[in-house]
Amino acid sequence: MSDHIRSYAPGDEQAVVEQALAAWAPVFASMEAVLGRSMSVLLHGEDWRPYQEAAVRRTLGSQGMRTWVAEAGGGVVGFVSANVADPDRGLGEVVMLAVEPGHQGRGRGTALTETATAWLAEQGMRVAMIETGGDPGHAPARRVYEKAEYRPMPVARYFRALEDGPPHL
Repeated sequence: MSDHIRSYAPGDEQAVVEQALAAWAPVFASMEAVLGRSMSVLLHGEDWRPYQEAAVRRTLGSQGMRTWVAEAGGGVVGFVSANVADPDRGLGEVVMLAVEPGHQGRGRGTALTETATAWLAEQGMRVAMIETGGDPGHAPARRVYEKAEYRPMPVARYFRALEDGPPHL
């Protein structure tokens, strides 16, 4: 069976969640290495998987969200979700993308990104946006987005644990 991209169907939910968690395992390990274990626990809990599973399910069920899946060998191996973020500004967003680890590096992430980007253009969006991390675990995502001709905007996002209460002013 050949590779193809098709619209997401509710019956795809479990497969999407499972492959997304597999795809993001190295990402969460990288974030923990950068931020430290205690910050990772504060952000995502002792185990990041329930947090991320809930995020994927929320995205799949969000009103106005459009999702596609990549199939290979008869199964779902990746997905992308996009929405119209700010219609007044003509800004669309690719909200979530994941490709199962054994299927990465074969152009599937780029094809999914291009599918979502084309849909945003069809919706009249003038600009499409994607966000990802600057840590080593997000390097594959950055390569996909740059291949799809997205330009990075450097952003610094800082984190601070507030375990001891609010900062002293």
